[in-house]
Amino acid sequence: MAKSDLVTVSGQVEKILGGGRYLVKLDNDHKITAQLSGRMRRFHIRVITGDRVQCGVSPYDHTHGFITYREPPGGRRPTEQGS
Repeated sequence: MAKSDLVTVSGQVEKILGGGRYLVKLDNDHKITAQLSGRMRRFHIRVITGDRVQCGVSPYDHTHGFITYREPPGGRRPTEQGS
């Protein structure tokens, strides 16, 4: 599945599960299991309980996703240029 096919949702990490997985509570009160995306693993981005994250969720299975961005504490994601 291409990266553009994923649905982007925001949420907060509730619990760290084993095997590099996280329990994320979304803003719409749904809970998903998410793992770090490859780029976040490559650059050793740490995610802990309570962090605000953005997840990419498959339109076919809404219970699993990839954490694609960790929002900085006290800040928001900068707006993207050109879109």
